[in-house]
Amino acid sequence: MIMDDTKKMLRAIINGQSALKAELLTRFEGVEKKLDKRIDEIQNKMDKGFTHADKRFDEVNSRIDKLGRQLAYLEDDAPTKEEHDKLEKRVTKLEHHAASTA
Repeated sequence: MIMDDTKKMLRAIINGQSALKAELLTRFEGVEKKLDKRIDEIQNKMDKGFTHADKRFDEVNSRIDKLGRQLAYLEDDAPTKEEHDKLEKRVTKLEHHAASTA
């Protein structure tokens, strides 16, 4: 009798888990379908945007490239921390020298 009750309880737990799994799978499939549909819509919009506005995208890409080059050149011209520290020391020396001669 105790074994029968235990089997019934285990069977109820297993059935509950199976039902929960089936419900979750159904919900996941629904979400997947919605996402697929949304992704397709976005892809279509992007495709239309690229075909109708290729010139605008080219202009934007060109501008981004120019900005990137300008940033790279600016970075190349910027003094390093060490160079900045050396310059600061030189300026401090000159200030002291100017103050002592004045």
